Amino acid sequence: MYAPERQQEILRLARDGGRVDVLSLAEEFQVTAETIRRDLKSLDRAGLVRRVHGGAIPVGRLDFEPDLAERESTSADEKDRIAKAALAELPTDGTLILDAGTTVARLAAAIPLDAALTVVTHSLPIAARLADHPGIQLHLVGGRVRHRTRAAVDAWALRAYGEIRADVLFVAANGFSPEHGLTTPDLAESAVKRAAIGAARRVVLLADSAKHGQEHFARFGDLTDVDLLITDQGLGDEETAAIERAGTGVVRA
Repeated sequence: MYAPERQQEILRLARDGGRVDVLSLAEEFQVTAETIRRDLKSLDRAGLVRRVHGGAIPVGRLDFEPDLAERESTSADEKDRIAKAALAELPTDGTLILDAGTTVARLAAAIPLDAALTVVTHSLPIAARLADHPGIQLHLVGGRVRHRTRAAVDAWALRAYGEIRADVLFVAANGFSPEHGLTTPDLAESAVKRAAIGAARRVVLLADSAKHGQEHFARFGDLTDVDLLITDQGLGDEETAAIERAGTGVVRA
Protein backbone atom coordinates (compact mmCIF):
# COMPACT_ATOMS: atom_id res chain seq x y z
CA MET A 1 0.00 0.00 0.00
CA TYR A 2 1.35 3.42 -0.96
CA ALA A 3 1.58 6.16 1.67
CA PRO A 4 -1.31 8.26 0.26
CA GLU A 5 -3.58 5.19 0.28
CA ARG A 6 -2.59 4.35 3.84
CA GLN A 7 -3.16 7.92 4.96
CA GLN A 8 -6.60 7.98 3.38
CA GLU A 9 -7.51 4.81 5.27
CA ILE A 10 -6.12 6.27 8.51
CA LEU A 11 -8.29 9.34 8.01
CA ARG A 12 -11.36 7.15 7.48
CA LEU A 13 -10.63 5.21 10.67
CA ALA A 14 -10.16 8.44 12.62
CA ARG A 15 -13.46 9.84 11.40
CA ASP A 16 -15.32 6.59 12.06
CA GLY A 17 -13.90 5.97 15.51
CA GLY A 18 -13.20 9.51 16.67
CA ARG A 19 -9.57 8.63 17.39
CA VAL A 20 -6.67 6.48 16.16
CA ASP A 21 -3.57 5.40 18.01
CA VAL A 22 -0.10 4.80 16.64
CA LEU A 23 0.49 1.25 17.87
CA SER A 24 -2.84 -0.12 16.64
CA LEU A 25 -2.34 1.47 13.21
CA ALA A 26 1.20 0.12 12.97
CA GLU A 27 -0.11 -3.39 13.66
CA GLU A 28 -3.03 -3.07 11.25
CA PHE A 29 -0.95 -1.80 8.33
CA GLN A 30 2.13 -3.90 9.16
CA VAL A 31 4.47 -0.91 9.26
CA THR A 32 6.63 0.67 11.95
CA ALA A 33 5.29 3.11 14.51
CA GLU A 34 7.60 5.75 13.04
CA THR A 35 5.95 5.31 9.63
CA ILE A 36 2.53 5.88 11.21
CA ARG A 37 3.82 8.97 13.02
CA ARG A 38 4.97 10.37 9.66
CA ASP A 39 1.53 9.62 8.21
CA LEU A 40 -0.17 11.42 11.08
CA LYS A 41 2.21 14.34 10.72
CA SER A 42 1.32 14.62 7.04
CA LEU A 43 -2.41 14.49 7.82
CA ASP A 44 -1.93 17.07 10.57
CA ARG A 45 -0.11 19.43 8.21
CA ALA A 46 -2.97 19.02 5.73
CA GLY A 47 -5.42 20.06 8.42
CA LEU A 48 -7.27 16.74 8.37
CA VAL A 49 -6.39 15.45 11.85
CA ARG A 50 -5.06 16.89 15.08
CA ARG A 51 -2.22 14.97 16.68
CA VAL A 52 -2.69 14.08 20.35
CA HIS A 53 -0.72 11.93 22.79
CA GLY A 54 -0.23 8.51 21.23
CA GLY A 55 -2.32 9.13 18.13
CA ALA A 56 -4.67 11.61 16.46
CA ILE A 57 -8.26 12.81 16.32
CA PRO A 58 -10.06 14.13 13.24
CA VAL A 59 -10.34 17.88 12.78
CA GLY A 60 -13.60 19.08 14.25
CA ARG A 61 -13.35 16.56 17.09
CA LEU A 62 -12.09 19.26 19.48
CA ASP A 63 -15.58 20.74 19.46
CA PHE A 64 -17.48 17.47 19.05
CA GLU A 65 -19.69 16.47 21.94
CA PRO A 66 -21.82 13.33 21.68
CA ASP A 67 -25.27 13.43 23.22
CA LEU A 68 -26.09 11.85 26.56
CA ALA A 69 -27.52 8.59 25.19
CA GLU A 70 -24.44 7.98 23.02
CA ARG A 71 -22.05 8.68 25.89
CA GLU A 72 -23.95 6.38 28.26
CA SER A 73 -23.48 3.45 25.88
CA THR A 74 -19.77 4.10 25.25
CA SER A 75 -17.26 2.07 27.34
CA ALA A 76 -20.13 0.93 29.56
CA ASP A 77 -18.26 -1.96 31.23
CA GLU A 78 -15.24 0.22 31.98
CA LYS A 79 -17.45 2.94 33.45
CA ASP A 80 -19.20 0.41 35.71
CA ARG A 81 -15.86 -0.81 37.07
CA ILE A 82 -14.69 2.77 37.61
CA ALA A 83 -17.89 3.65 39.47
CA LYS A 84 -17.57 0.59 41.70
CA ALA A 85 -13.98 1.50 42.58
CA ALA A 86 -15.03 5.08 43.30
CA LEU A 87 -17.35 3.92 46.10
CA ALA A 88 -14.25 3.46 48.26
CA GLU A 89 -13.58 7.21 47.99
CA LEU A 90 -16.92 8.30 49.45
CA PRO A 91 -16.48 10.24 52.69
CA THR A 92 -18.14 8.86 55.83
CA ASP A 93 -21.03 11.16 56.77
CA GLY A 94 -19.34 13.79 54.60
CA THR A 95 -20.09 16.17 51.76
CA LEU A 96 -19.45 15.55 48.09
CA ILE A 97 -19.95 17.24 44.76
CA LEU A 98 -20.99 15.11 41.80
CA ASP A 99 -20.10 16.62 38.45
CA ALA A 100 -22.18 16.05 35.32
CA GLY A 101 -20.98 12.98 33.43
CA THR A 102 -22.06 9.46 32.60
CA THR A 103 -19.37 7.77 34.70
CA VAL A 104 -20.19 9.99 37.67
CA ALA A 105 -23.87 9.15 37.11
CA ARG A 106 -22.97 5.46 37.41
CA LEU A 107 -21.31 6.23 40.74
CA ALA A 108 -24.49 7.99 41.88
CA ALA A 109 -26.54 4.94 40.90
CA ALA A 110 -24.20 2.71 42.94
CA ILE A 111 -24.42 4.72 46.18
CA PRO A 112 -26.22 2.55 48.76
CA LEU A 113 -29.73 3.56 49.80
CA ASP A 114 -28.65 3.77 53.45
CA ALA A 115 -25.73 6.13 52.76
CA ALA A 116 -25.60 9.22 54.99
CA LEU A 117 -24.13 11.98 52.84
CA THR A 118 -24.60 15.56 51.79
CA VAL A 119 -24.52 15.69 47.98
CA VAL A 120 -24.32 18.75 45.75
CA THR A 121 -24.78 18.40 41.99
CA HIS A 122 -25.62 20.50 38.94
CA SER A 123 -26.65 17.41 36.96
CA LEU A 124 -30.37 16.76 36.58
CA PRO A 125 -29.94 13.01 35.84
CA ILE A 126 -27.75 12.55 38.93
CA ALA A 127 -30.16 14.48 41.15
CA ALA A 128 -33.01 12.29 39.90
CA ARG A 129 -31.04 9.13 40.75
CA LEU A 130 -30.44 10.29 44.34
CA ALA A 131 -33.76 11.98 45.12
CA ASP A 132 -35.20 8.84 46.77
CA HIS A 133 -32.21 8.16 49.05
CA PRO A 134 -33.55 8.92 52.56
CA GLY A 135 -30.11 9.41 54.11
CA ILE A 136 -28.84 11.86 51.50
CA GLN A 137 -29.22 15.60 51.93
CA LEU A 138 -29.44 16.54 48.26
CA HIS A 139 -28.68 20.04 46.97
CA LEU A 140 -29.42 20.74 43.31
CA VAL A 141 -27.42 23.63 41.83
CA GLY A 142 -29.46 25.80 39.49
CA GLY A 143 -28.73 27.63 36.26
CA ARG A 144 -29.30 27.34 32.53
CA VAL A 145 -29.65 23.65 31.69
CA ARG A 146 -27.69 22.47 28.65
CA HIS A 147 -29.82 20.12 26.59
CA ARG A 148 -26.90 17.93 25.50
CA THR A 149 -25.67 17.09 29.03
CA ARG A 150 -28.68 18.03 31.24
CA ALA A 151 -26.27 20.07 33.37
CA ALA A 152 -26.81 23.52 34.90
CA VAL A 153 -24.30 26.16 33.84
CA ASP A 154 -23.66 29.93 33.88
CA ALA A 155 -23.80 32.49 36.68
CA TRP A 156 -26.21 30.78 39.10
CA ALA A 157 -24.18 27.57 39.10
CA LEU A 158 -20.87 29.42 39.45
CA ARG A 159 -22.20 31.47 42.37
CA ALA A 160 -23.44 28.35 44.17
CA TYR A 161 -20.08 26.62 43.98
CA GLY A 162 -18.40 29.79 45.20
CA GLU A 163 -20.38 29.54 48.44
CA ILE A 164 -19.63 25.96 49.55
CA ARG A 165 -16.76 23.73 50.63
CA ALA A 166 -17.05 19.96 50.13
CA ASP A 167 -14.93 17.04 51.25
CA VAL A 168 -14.56 15.54 47.78
CA LEU A 169 -15.48 16.25 44.17
CA PHE A 170 -16.02 13.48 41.66
CA VAL A 171 -15.32 15.21 38.36
CA ALA A 172 -15.62 14.09 34.74
CA ALA A 173 -13.62 15.15 31.68
CA ASN A 174 -13.85 14.53 27.94
CA GLY A 175 -10.07 14.50 27.73
CA PHE A 176 -7.14 14.36 30.13
CA SER A 177 -3.35 14.22 29.94
CA PRO A 178 -0.31 15.63 31.77
CA GLU A 179 0.40 17.82 28.73
CA HIS A 180 -3.02 19.32 28.06
CA GLY A 181 -4.72 18.97 31.43
CA LEU A 182 -8.47 18.51 31.77
CA THR A 183 -10.64 19.48 28.81
CA THR A 184 -14.26 19.48 27.66
CA PRO A 185 -15.95 20.81 24.51
CA ASP A 186 -18.10 23.54 26.09
CA LEU A 187 -16.84 26.74 27.75
CA ALA A 188 -19.86 27.09 30.05
CA GLU A 189 -19.48 23.55 31.39
CA SER A 190 -15.74 24.10 31.71
CA ALA A 191 -16.33 27.11 33.97
CA VAL A 192 -18.64 25.12 36.26
CA LYS A 193 -16.15 22.25 36.49
CA ARG A 194 -13.40 24.73 37.39
CA ALA A 195 -15.61 26.26 40.10
CA ALA A 196 -16.41 22.81 41.49
CA ILE A 197 -12.68 21.98 41.71
CA GLY A 198 -12.20 25.16 43.72
CA ALA A 199 -15.03 24.15 46.08
CA ALA A 200 -13.57 20.75 47.09
CA ARG A 201 -10.80 19.73 49.44
CA ARG A 202 -10.11 16.61 47.39
CA VAL A 203 -10.64 15.97 43.67
CA VAL A 204 -11.22 12.52 42.15
CA LEU A 205 -11.34 12.24 38.36
CA LEU A 206 -13.49 9.46 36.94
CA ALA A 207 -12.49 8.87 33.31
CA ASP A 208 -12.11 5.81 31.11
CA SER A 209 -8.75 5.28 29.43
CA ALA A 210 -10.06 6.20 25.95
CA LYS A 211 -10.13 9.81 27.13
CA HIS A 212 -6.42 9.83 27.90
CA GLY A 213 -4.58 12.03 25.42
CA GLN A 214 -7.75 13.54 23.99
CA GLU A 215 -7.83 17.33 23.84
CA HIS A 216 -10.99 19.42 23.59
CA PHE A 217 -11.75 23.10 23.18
CA ALA A 218 -12.24 24.24 26.79
CA ARG A 219 -9.57 23.61 29.41
CA PHE A 220 -10.71 23.68 33.04
CA GLY A 221 -7.66 22.55 34.99
CA ASP A 222 -4.35 20.75 35.18
CA LEU A 223 -4.07 17.05 35.88
CA THR A 224 -2.12 18.11 38.97
CA ASP A 225 -5.38 19.59 40.32
CA VAL A 226 -6.56 15.98 40.64
CA ASP A 227 -5.67 14.00 43.76
CA LEU A 228 -6.77 10.65 42.36
CA LEU A 229 -7.60 9.35 38.88
CA ILE A 230 -9.83 6.29 38.70
CA THR A 231 -9.71 4.75 35.23
CA ASP A 232 -9.64 1.29 33.64
CA GLN A 233 -6.96 -1.23 32.72
CA GLY A 234 -6.62 0.31 29.26
CA LEU A 235 -4.32 2.99 30.62
CA GLY A 236 -0.80 1.72 29.99
CA ASP A 237 2.00 1.37 32.51
CA GLU A 238 4.04 4.21 31.01
CA GLU A 239 1.09 6.59 30.98
CA THR A 240 0.20 5.63 34.56
CA ALA A 241 3.76 6.20 35.75
CA ALA A 242 3.89 9.63 34.08
CA ILE A 243 0.67 10.70 35.82
CA GLU A 244 1.85 9.40 39.19
CA ARG A 245 5.21 11.16 38.84
CA ALA A 246 3.32 14.43 38.49
CA GLY A 247 1.66 13.81 41.85
CA THR A 248 -1.73 12.32 40.95
CA GLY A 249 -2.60 8.89 42.30
CA VAL A 250 -4.00 6.34 39.83
CA VAL A 251 -6.40 3.43 40.34
CA ARG A 252 -6.96 1.15 37.34
CA ALA A 253 -10.21 -0.70 37.93
